[in-house]
Amino acid sequence: MTQAPAGTSTVRLADLHPQLTGEEMLASLVPPPQFDDATFESYRADADYPSQQEAKELLTAFAVGAQPAKRGLFSRKPKVPDMKPGVYLDGGFGVGKTHLLASIYHAVPARRKYFGSFIEYTALVGALGYKNTVELLRGSALLCIDEFELDDPGDTMVMTRLLGELVATGTRLAATSNTPPNALGEGRFAAQDFLREIHAMASSFQTIRIDGVDFRQRSLDGHAPALAPDEYAAALAAVGGVTSDDAFDELIAHLAHVHPSRYIRLIDGIRAVGLRDVRRLTDQSEALRFVAFVDRVYDAQLPIRATGLPLHDVFSDEMLAGGYRKKYLRAISRLVASTNS
Repeated sequence: MTQAPAGTSTVRLADLHPQLTGEEMLASLVPPPQFDDATFESYRADADYPSQQEAKELLTAFAVGAQPAKRGLFSRKPKVPDMKPGVYLDGGFGVGKTHLLASIYHAVPARRKYFGSFIEYTALVGALGYKNTVELLRGSALLCIDEFELDDPGDTMVMTRLLGELVATGTRLAATSNTPPNALGEGRFAAQDFLREIHAMASSFQTIRIDGVDFRQRSLDGHAPALAPDEYAAALAAVGGVTSDDAFDELIAHLAHVHPSRYIRLIDGIRAVGLRDVRRLTDQSEALRFVAFVDRVYDAQLPIRATGLPLHDVFSDEMLAGGYRKKYLRAISRLVASTNS
């Protein structure tokens, strides 16, 4: 990707045009850096929500079942409960689903295993073609899919077909999706939506429910602070190294010209994201691209500093009441965490 000019402390994201080959996409299918050390032992189940401990135990058993058998006359895998080849973690955002998904990945010692977001897998199909993607992934022991998207019928059916072919050859699957926390009734429909959309292979998945409250909100007041111009400059300067300095509208416009699968490269080498003059988003396409960008920034654990409208108000009331409500609520949760870090 384009690097920051030598001797400078800022780089504008709108000036960067990252490229990513299919081979690089495949190599990047590993857990985000913040989950490099994620294990089942480091997952702290909330005693107020027993389903968290239950999910942890079930997924531990699933990970053992996904391990290749040891070679040797008397070697065998530990006996584990019969489980389906796929598990789906159904729960609100911020209850540790991605931590558990990464724990599965790390617990399986297979050489060929992959971890990526739904959008990364569909981008891989787009870059390499369906047939080549199947051939590359065939024979892998485990495929972890974070943030399975249910709102794009075309991509969902491509993924269903892809996963069906891989399961038929022995690959195990683990997937997550997001539902709003503390929404009576609403969160309960996620598993039904997921199984309906992947109906061709719904019988391959065991649904594991995880209740709880968003851990990012436990110590925050739920607000993303907006800084005055002098505070903003000082906050970015304090980070040190290469930071970004973008007018919000310029970044939003630029995201339309970068495929979401490349957003991770867009922030490569960046230590903080600075956004000036944040405004409310009213265009659905712009808002969804911004959500995808926020996901990558959050995965990279980059702090965000901003002026203008507080970022927890960036999505309109109409958007929050619409079909993409779950995505926007997840993004707000991550924006609050990133602006307070």
